[in-house]
Amino acid sequence: MNRTGAPSNGLPVFGLLALAAAGFLTILTEALPAGLLPVISPDLGVSESMAGQLITAYAAGSLAAAIPLTAATRSWRRRPLLLAAVGGFLFANAVTALSASYVLTLGARFMAGVFAGLVWALLAGYASRMAPAPLKGRAIALAMAGTPLALSIGIPAGTMMSDLIGWRAVFLMMSGLSLLLIVWIACQVPDFEGEPSARRTPLLKVLQIRGLRPVLVATFGFVLAHNILYTYIAPVLRQAGLIDRADAVLLLFGVAALVGIWVVAVRIDSRLMALTMASTGLFLMAGLLLAAFGQVTGVVVLAIAVWGLAFGGAASLFQTASARVAGPDTDLAQSMIVTVWNLAIAGGGLLGGLIVQFAGTAALSCCTAALLAMTGGVIFRSRQRSFR
Repeated sequence: MNRTGAPSNGLPVFGLLALAAAGFLTILTEALPAGLLPVISPDLGVSESMAGQLITAYAAGSLAAAIPLTAATRSWRRRPLLLAAVGGFLFANAVTALSASYVLTLGARFMAGVFAGLVWALLAGYASRMAPAPLKGRAIALAMAGTPLALSIGIPAGTMMSDLIGWRAVFLMMSGLSLLLIVWIACQVPDFEGEPSARRTPLLKVLQIRGLRPVLVATFGFVLAHNILYTYIAPVLRQAGLIDRADAVLLLFGVAALVGIWVVAVRIDSRLMALTMASTGLFLMAGLLLAAFGQVTGVVVLAIAVWGLAFGGAASLFQTASARVAGPDTDLAQSMIVTVWNLAIAGGGLLGGLIVQFAGTAALSCCTAALLAMTGGVIFRSRQRSFR
């Protein structure tokens, strides 16, 4: 990387790792309360279901702000904008740690979600601009590595630390991590100009870019299938006799996801279509295994490992496809990916709950497989436009 911020012949690894750390922080901030509801709820004087709305508020913030905030800040220089978003986590997590009011904590979580929506909208475009043309996909994959790391290592470690020092201290530590990340970004991540007003494409025209809508549809289908299954993983593990080993099974999922990230990072620039189909196909195979052999312990463990392998590189694949299609409008296209992703998270929780209630746990895997089959069809039909 030269002084102007233009990419050199290799990858600026330390700068891309700073972006990955920003992704790690957003996922950790989002999902950590899920494992801490039994201690958060009495501390704030609310029920566990009300405490669970702290996660809902975060998702709502990302969903509401990603597109409008990204559109409103298109002219801003990129590094100050990224620093402001990470600084928002410092503030929001500190308020969460110190607040004795449920309403104030809920508001802080909503604001954290707003900043998360902006961070996720920036990451792929930023990574792409930092890398030489032949390595742009690999740069995006490296910048996305924070997600599986947060799921497989960050959240279990945060939950364990909360048992030792309390949940409020853990959120204060995340504020400290935000401060360290601000310094890291300032030292290692180059600055880039925003988009001049004369070159800005209107939002609706970005949505009409040839090939973008199939990427959004495929992203929604894949993530919806994932969240139908992941949100209700406990009943799936219970019917296989694995509920007491849920931590080990989820660790296996996370490790497999890291392998998936590595495989995608190595080949994404030359094999985007093949990797996207392989990821969807592997996830479909895992869903079919769970549907057919959901009570066989060994098969369920294998299926979850295959699922993790398929999921690990998914964010990189869809965001790389979006970036290639959108070109100079990447940031706004990424904000649409963020919005679709959060809609799928919310939809997965809702739809999965209805499936469990009215059709039973076994139907979760069947519905997941059906969704993935349709998603694979969308990807294959749009292979020349969206995943070339």
